Amino acid sequence: MNKVKIVFFDVDGTLIGMHRKTISEKTKEALLRLRDNGILICIASGRSPVSIPKPEGVTFDAHLSYNGSFCYSGSRVIHSNPIPTADVKTVIRNCAELGKSVSIATRNRLAANGDDEDLCEYYRIANLELEVSEDFDQVAEEDVYQVMMACAEPEFPAILKDTTGAKITYAWDKAADVIPATSGKGTGIRKILEYYGIDKSEAMAFGDGNNDVEMFLEVGMGVAMGNASPSLKEVA
Repeated sequence: MNKVKIVFFDVDGTLIGMHRKTISEKTKEALLRLRDNGILICIASGRSPVSIPKPEGVTFDAHLSYNGSFCYSGSRVIHSNPIPTADVKTVIRNCAELGKSVSIATRNRLAANGDDEDLCEYYRIANLELEVSEDFDQVAEEDVYQVMMACAEPEFPAILKDTTGAKITYAWDKAADVIPATSGKGTGIRKILEYYGIDKSEAMAFGDGNNDVEMFLEVGMGVAMGNASPSLKEVA
């Protein structure tokens, strides 16, 4: 492997322990040491930009949010790939038929049409509290990058029924994210590497969930956390 020039970090279960709310001082120290050595540090998360952690004293060079659907560096957008509006509405309808509420994510906000307990718990993993939005239908007409719902893997086909430009990714066995079919953390990694002119052999990534598999395939070295899923450990 060539000299590492950039490192990507998943957030929940990686930068932040699943039962913690903030990045530890030891982790912050490691991030600062990477930057001091001229290595770019980047977030690679399913979280929205508004819920990505901003530890005091640490500046990330780039952010891959919504599992790669929206990537940016500071105020500059590197990659924007919303879900087709027709598919957003289809997923919402499919979930309603299954008796499930959903949360939709635009660039600047989250909006939910119900408060399923597991969906609320999914929010709490990111230290957020779910609130049902009165303007949900209006928000659904905007560019939506991710749709979240409480579900199990056997329900995935029913959730995606009649969609053409969407797929499911998940890191937790009680909820999932619908994202564009052409998106994913792997896509986001490629866009960011292209932006900086860095070869994949010079990139490293840390993760713990199944949604990190694509990311590992796009870097020279993928490091799985001790708490990582068996699928990710096989790829690491």
